[in-house]
Amino acid sequence: MKKIWISLLSKNEEKAKKMMASLGQYGLAPAGHFWSNNLEKMEWSSARQPLLDPEVAAWLIVANEADFADPDTRFGLSLLSITVQAARGHGFPTIIAFDGKPPAPDTLPTPLRHAQFAPDSAALGAKVVARVNVPFKPQAAEYRLDVYGVPGLGLWLEAGPAAGHNWNGVMFGVSPGDINAHGVAAAGKPPTEKMILNYPMQGLKLQLGEREYTAWAVKNPLDEKTSYYLRALGRPESFVFGEFSEADSAEVFVLKMT
Repeated sequence: MKKIWISLLSKNEEKAKKMMASLGQYGLAPAGHFWSNNLEKMEWSSARQPLLDPEVAAWLIVANEADFADPDTRFGLSLLSITVQAARGHGFPTIIAFDGKPPAPDTLPTPLRHAQFAPDSAALGAKVVARVNVPFKPQAAEYRLDVYGVPGLGLWLEAGPAAGHNWNGVMFGVSPGDINAHGVAAAGKPPTEKMILNYPMQGLKLQLGEREYTAWAVKNPLDEKTSYYLRALGRPESFVFGEFSEADSAEVFVLKMT
């Protein structure tokens, strides 16, 4: 039986029981949780380990228009989606069972734009089965990005070049919000000791359109086995990052987070 992890954005015990029973009739093994918007306690990360289970074939988000419009909810879902895709592959099967009119694709947070919307109806089980029976092939990634939410230690982000690529330094910015720590270390594990940083830069101001970012940067060379780590403050609506450049224009990656 294929496992499905469900995140219900509204706490409704009766709805949850009916959905579990319905999906079970299609030969699926559903499990899940009720979503919590407590960003300070990093409660979005409670679903990380279940979703990293290799036997979990898809992530099902159950939402309505009001729940999905909440910026805290969108930010938490974006963080969880980033870390799941970092571990399971870009484009990991994600289905949003939506009660109402689905939002326009360009209004979605970037980490959720690969998700498939489906009506929250009796036909949902058939759609989920059809999705999980399609072999998942991760999409090619242009960068590496992961997040670590640890209560008491804050929100740490990990960024670096994709496999087979190298960066001569790195820059990462948040908007709004700030950064108060950074380091370079082996990929896959935030640094626990002070790192030697080449030409560290703090408090850089970047303007992209009407949005201003606060960025930090270093000139340490990075490859697929080395990452840049930083601790972000607040609830940024957008991230910008990429290889460091002193030129007036440079290629960067921009993620909408809410």
